[in-house]
Amino acid sequence: MRTHADYRLSQLDELESESIHIFREVAAEFEKPVLMFSGGKDSIVMLRLAEKAFYPARIPFPVLQVDTGYDFPEVLATRDNWVNRLGLRLIVASVEEAIKDGIVVDDGKTSRNRLQIGTLLHVIEENGFTAAFGGGRRDEEKARAKERVYSHRDDFGQWDPKNQRPELWNLYNGKLHEGEHMRVFPLSNWTELDIWHYIGREGIEIPAIYYAHDRRVFRRDGMLLSESEYNPLRDGEVVEEKRVRFRTVGDLTLTGCVESTASTIPEIIDEIAVARVTERGATRGDDRFSEAAMEDRKREGYF
Repeated sequence: MRTHADYRLSQLDELESESIHIFREVAAEFEKPVLMFSGGKDSIVMLRLAEKAFYPARIPFPVLQVDTGYDFPEVLATRDNWVNRLGLRLIVASVEEAIKDGIVVDDGKTSRNRLQIGTLLHVIEENGFTAAFGGGRRDEEKARAKERVYSHRDDFGQWDPKNQRPELWNLYNGKLHEGEHMRVFPLSNWTELDIWHYIGREGIEIPAIYYAHDRRVFRRDGMLLSESEYNPLRDGEVVEEKRVRFRTVGDLTLTGCVESTASTIPEIIDEIAVARVTERGATRGDDRFSEAAMEDRKREGYF
């Protein structure tokens, strides 16, 4: 017979508690935080955690999206639903506008994802943000596994993976010099499966393209890409309709989908549980340019 209450937390509750602690620490320690919000599953979970961290008050910082101009409409619609429901201030940093203003240079070869770097660094400097929450997880990509929860950026917005601060016993060093800022990753200890279990438990709204649907696609570099005016076909490429879903979302010219019939969260969890490739490795073309593609971009200021 049980004689006392069991106060042990589940794995999800422990992860949630840690993330909420990080949000509150940053809000208390930094003058001007901002939450980077793409409208994808990880940033939506991050926003839900921020909502819980400060409830019943509003989230005390704005959200920022770096818009490549090639984002999926379903993702932008979900972004707007969350922003409107929570009454948040949304800042949209447009790559297209950054090109027009001469902040970044479009040479016709560099991807819009890469052009996000200069666009992001400009908006952080322009607004004086001292901390930026990102939704990176350590299981996504090996360069992300090198990140600390508090990831220091110098006054050029760059990251040095060999010169990070120790984080013992969940103690975080947020000291900054003039012009520097911190990237903060509340989901550092979460996995893709944790994210989906949490979405299911919390009943969180996410873009419909994460679930199986019929889509006109073509194959390029081993990936299935969406038919689009931004994705002109090359010689030999053929469009066909397939039942697919997205594991991650981003620039539609570089983000692939996977063939799938998983149309519910339990089905998605079962599918991911046996997957042998991370979502970025399987479906993000910008991570395939070289072995160190993500790390190179992060050193330059990518999130």
